[in-house]
Amino acid sequence: MTTLVIGAAASGRAATDLLRSLGDKVVVYDANPDALEGIEADLVRGGEWDPALLDGVDLVVPSPGVPEHAAPIVAALEAGLTVWSELELGYRRIRVPIMAVTATNGKTTIVEVAAAMLNESGLRSAAVGNIGVPLSSVDDSDLDALVVEASSFQLRFVETFHAQAAVLLNVAPDHLDWHRTMERYVAAKQRILERQTAGDVVIFDADDAGATAAVAGAASHRVPVSGITVPSGGWGVSGGALRVGEAVIRLADLARGDGAFVVDIAAAAAGALHLGADPEAVVAAAGRYRPQAHRRQVVGEWDGVTWVDDSKATNPHAALAAIRAYPSVVLIAGGRDKGLDVRPLASEPNLRAIVAIGEAAPVLVAASPRTVVASTLEEAVAIADDAARPGDTVLLAPGCASFDMFTSYGDRGARFVAAVLQRKGA
Repeated sequence: MTTLVIGAAASGRAATDLLRSLGDKVVVYDANPDALEGIEADLVRGGEWDPALLDGVDLVVPSPGVPEHAAPIVAALEAGLTVWSELELGYRRIRVPIMAVTATNGKTTIVEVAAAMLNESGLRSAAVGNIGVPLSSVDDSDLDALVVEASSFQLRFVETFHAQAAVLLNVAPDHLDWHRTMERYVAAKQRILERQTAGDVVIFDADDAGATAAVAGAASHRVPVSGITVPSGGWGVSGGALRVGEAVIRLADLARGDGAFVVDIAAAAAGALHLGADPEAVVAAAGRYRPQAHRRQVVGEWDGVTWVDDSKATNPHAALAAIRAYPSVVLIAGGRDKGLDVRPLASEPNLRAIVAIGEAAPVLVAASPRTVVASTLEEAVAIADDAARPGDTVLLAPGCASFDMFTSYGDRGARFVAAVLQRKGA
């Protein structure tokens, strides 16, 4: 069997290694020749796409960063070839139960917390998938369960992938530069449900209209969760605590108490409990969890103004959730918009000022007269500092990708933190 792997980053390399271990002939293509350095395959090609690379190929495995409208994938589909994502390839040798998580926002938090809850319960588990560990590289022989972060890119090309517990938490416009339409984006996420049965569960945010609609036709048992109330037939917040099954988690014990974070914890708990986690372990793991950097991370407070780094808010849905978490906000936003409408960010009633950066700055200026443009992030911090007053939160919640000015959202967040600390002499 001959397989063409498209893309030579982490997932492409993991797929290549797995296929070679199975005895397949492997051809690897990447438009960037430098990305192919050190990769071992039967044939390695870089540069301009050559349709002849499909000759004699039985299977095509594209990396998540390669959109379905890219020439190699279009050619493969037109030729009637089988196309699997690396997620599908890796899944075919997994033998332990899976909790799979997809969402416009919150995937990584849910995956990390759920894996911690299972491990705390004595069930050996790992957080894998889009979180950074390709499923093709996972050896599940010493594991009891896997918690898989599944992006819409990965779900687009699955066939047999089956999650006993699926989380489809929220759905809002994102990655339309990849999927081209909202309908295709939603359809890709819904593929997490396709092989579920009545004995499985799908967990969703009852307060999110997109998710509620997306799971309406699921064959599995629907489990609504909420970060602000207790939805009918599901789990949520009551009496100062998050209640999920027999697990009662005091909101005061969580790293954050805003609804967006609490519903992530609720989804993690519901999925972990379905896979056999102990309620007491769920409570303990939830209380210990601290989000990764650049996820509403408090940089510090000076003169009554709190500075918050939410560089991970790379789409408007995430940025809006962050803005709504604070009573009075000076917002730093903008970047590469990924084909999404960032104008709603400027309409939030608790915004006192907006500092716009990057390619989306003109759109934000047109959306609100309160918007001031900064040419650099450091300048944006200075403008925000001058505008802020006691009681405000200066919030970096870009609502956009970072690649117009930075190498990643992490780079953007680190630059923000450094600029704030330097300005405050901390």
